[in-house]
Amino acid sequence: MAGGGPVVIAAAASQISGSISVAAMQNTLSVASFNLILHLAGQYGLRPEELCRQLEVDSRLLGDPDARLPTRKVQELWRLAIGLTGNPHLPLYLGQSVNLYAMGMLAYLLMHCPTLGEVLEKLCHYQDIACEGVRTTPEKHSEGCLLKLQVTDEEIVESSYALDSEMSVYRSMMGSLTGGAFSAEAIHFAYPLPGDREEYGRVFGTSQLHFRSAFTGIVFRQEMLRLPVLNANPALFPVFEKHAREYLQKLKGSNTLSYRVRQEIYRSLKGEEPGLPSIARSLAMSERSIQLRLKEENVTYRQLLDEVRKETAISHLKEPNLSITDIAYLLGFSEPAVFSRTFRKWTGSTPQAFRRQNASGTQSGSAAF
Repeated sequence: MAGGGPVVIAAAASQISGSISVAAMQNTLSVASFNLILHLAGQYGLRPEELCRQLEVDSRLLGDPDARLPTRKVQELWRLAIGLTGNPHLPLYLGQSVNLYAMGMLAYLLMHCPTLGEVLEKLCHYQDIACEGVRTTPEKHSEGCLLKLQVTDEEIVESSYALDSEMSVYRSMMGSLTGGAFSAEAIHFAYPLPGDREEYGRVFGTSQLHFRSAFTGIVFRQEMLRLPVLNANPALFPVFEKHAREYLQKLKGSNTLSYRVRQEIYRSLKGEEPGLPSIARSLAMSERSIQLRLKEENVTYRQLLDEVRKETAISHLKEPNLSITDIAYLLGFSEPAVFSRTFRKWTGSTPQAFRRQNASGTQSGSAAF
C-alpha cells in the first residue's frame, strides 16, 4: 500500500489478514489442495487459468494461503479435467505428482513427526485443514492396521474422485516420509472398479485390490507404525502443531454466527462504522435474531465490532505507508483523536507509540538473522 486518500483506504479494506476466505456453513478445502489438482491438470496439457475461468473461481484466491474453496468446486474441477483429458484415472495420479512442501501447513507438521504412527495420528486429527468432507480414521484390522476413509459431505457426489485422490496422496506421502520403507498389504474400495485394475495396482504398489468392499482404506502391517520419519526435527514439531491447532480452531469457528458476523464487519469497514442493521441485512436475518444467537455464543455485537476494529488497526499500523488518519477513517472513527483514545483503551498504547514499537521490533528482528 502506498500513500493515503480514498483509493488507498478502499484498497486497504480488501486486504484484511488472518481470515478464512470462504462462506461459512459449508465444507471446504484449502487453496493449497486445490492448487495441487491444478498442477496435476497442467501436467496433462490443461491451462490452470482456463480451468479456473470455466469453474468461476477467482484466480487471485489461489495465491492466498488462508483462502478456502467449497468442496463442490473440487468435484467440478475433477469432472472438468477428466472430461478434457479423457483420462478417468486422473485422481489416482495426484499422489505421484505431489511435492510435500506444496501441501502447506499440515505437510510441515507431518514431516516432523517422529514415527509413521504419529504421522497418521496427526493426519486424522488435523486433516480438515487440507480438506473437509472426507473423514480418515485409524482402526485395527484382521490383517494389521487400517487407515479408513469415508465421505461425509453430501456435496461429494463422485466419491471415487475424492477417495482415489486422497488415498493416492496418503500412499505416496507414507512412502516419501519413510524413505520408501512403507508398503501396503491391501487396498479396499467401497465402490466398483472405475477403470483399469492394473493401473490401480501400479499406483498403490500391490495386487491386493478389493472393490465393492465394506469400506475404503489402506491395510498395512502394524510394525509400519514404528517406522521413523526421515529428517524429522523434534524441535520444529511443537511449532508446527501449534500453528495447526490454532488454524483448525479458527476453521471450526467458521460455523458459528459470531464468525459470520465478524466476516461481514470486516467486509463493511470502508470508512464508516458498520451498524447492526446493515449487518443484519447482509446476513438476511433480523437484528433480534442476531442478538439472541450471539447471546447464546456468549458475545455481543459491540464486542465483535471492537475485536474486528482492534485487529484491523493493529494489522494496518504495522504497515508504514498508511497514515494514522487514514486508518482512523477506514475503521469508521469520526476523528483521529477518537481513534487514539479507543486504541489506547484496547491496548494500553497510543497508535503512534504502537507503530514506533513495532517498527523497532521489526528492525531488531531482521538484524538477528
